Amino acid sequence: MRRTVFFLPVAGLVAIAAILGWRQGWIHANVTETQAIAAFAERYLADRAGDGTGATARAAECRGVPGAGQGAWLVVVCGPEPHDAARHYTYYVDRAGKLIRRVGPDDA
Repeated sequence: MRRTVFFLPVAGLVAIAAILGWRQGWIHANVTETQAIAAFAERYLADRAGDGTGATARAAECRGVPGAGQGAWLVVVCGPEPHDAARHYTYYVDRAGKLIRRVGPDDA
């Protein structure tokens, strides 16, 4: 009886760790480039609205390119053409879809 009482909490902790690990793996494996670009296009619109230039911003101004180094899986580049440094944002995204670094007009 005493061993059962000891191992039940340990088994419960192992089960919780397994479920959380599986969930993180599922999220990591199922984030698509399209989802990441769409999410950061929304952030771009919010950033442009925040700096007062949002009236002409469109989500279609964003495109994704493969990340190179620094743990970036995808680089989402947003801004009007021709290039205007005052309205251009670059988002570095990791494989889980989280922002690693943002480069915008206030970073120049």
